[in-house]
This record gives sequence, structure tokens and C-alpha cells, in this order.
Amino acid sequence: MTSTASDDPDAPKTPTTKRATKSATTGATTGGSADDTAAGSGRVTAAQAMRGAAVQLAELLGNNPDSVSALRPTQDGWTADVEVAELIRVPDTMTVMATYRVTLDVRGQLLGYERVRRYARGQLDRER
Repeated sequence: MTSTASDDPDAPKTPTTKRATKSATTGATTGGSADDTAAGSGRVTAAQAMRGAAVQLAELLGNNPDSVSALRPTQDGWTADVEVAELIRVPDTMTVMATYRVTLDVRGQLLGYERVRRYARGQLDRER
């Protein structure tokens, strides 16, 4: 959206642009277009929920997540499974990984988390 700094017709026209900003704690974007939340409902989009889950969990654990392996919408927000390297080992296939289940509200704020699985990075899941 472009606007002028003043409504005075004789004032020099200096266009200003409204820019989207990203929260350092949640990764959620604010101030941009109407597409920033799902249909303007106040609910963050799936992409924002994924970024928010990873960023907020990293702040709590002190480790950067490797990936978000699952994301599910719920009635009260989102749940995400986030993969984190807990203990780095050599060779890399022996690194101890963990899956954390993160619960977010509709605005993308972390409500809770729990570790649901630990495994070696090179380990494959068995078929069920």
C-alpha cells in the first residue's frame, strides 16, 4: 500500500510503503497483506505455524531444529513435530535425534511441547 506523507496538495509527495515485519520470537509475519493470516480469521497460515514452532522451540531448547516433519491443524491451533539434533556424534549417522511435539494456539504462540521420540539419525522407522 502506498500513501503520501501529507495531505497538503503543495507538500512534496514522498511515497511511503507499508512493509511486513517478522517477529523474532514467533517467526509470524505482521503488518503485510491480508494473506498473512488464513482468510483474515486471526489464525496463522501453515507456513507461519511451521516457522513459529521451530523458532520458539529453538529458544527453549537452545538447539536449532533440523526440520518440521509434521504439521496438523487442530480446533485450538496447530500441532507440529519438530526434529532436533540433541547430541552430535561422528559419524553423523550416530547423532542422537529427538522428535518434539509442539502445540501452538491459533496465533502461532507456543502453548507446550514434549519429546515423543529419540533415535539415531541413521535409523529408519520400521513399518507398522
